[in-house]
Amino acid sequence: MRLMDATDPDFTQFWSERALSSLTTIRPDGTPHVVPVGVTVDPAAGTAWVITSGTSQKARLVAAAGGDGLAAAACQVDGRRWSTLEGRAFLRDDPATVAEAVRRYALRYKQPRENPRRVVLEIVVSRVLGNV
Repeated sequence: MRLMDATDPDFTQFWSERALSSLTTIRPDGTPHVVPVGVTVDPAAGTAWVITSGTSQKARLVAAAGGDGLAAAACQVDGRRWSTLEGRAFLRDDPATVAEAVRRYALRYKQPRENPRRVVLEIVVSRVLGNV
């Protein structure tokens, strides 16, 4: 395992390929909650975004953490290439942020279906690991 430079073009390319990731958050009892998600990354801002329904377990876990955020990791794997983004996740529900996250998701994956309860889990990345 090695720390990666998030400004490296190989890193940027890897996180723009159409691939799913796993998102790990921590439940109050300390056990991991791991789910497949689509992730978009903004290397310049040091953030990763996951769109989801506000009623999802991952959104409820992040919301319950409050202002300090919740420890989270997004991991993408493609054969021997992999990258994990570690940081703190925060729930964002303002319309401008949700619209921007949907726009980014549509560019990487496809236009998501309408969801009036959509929120964004914004991960402020503190560590980047991997082999890309």
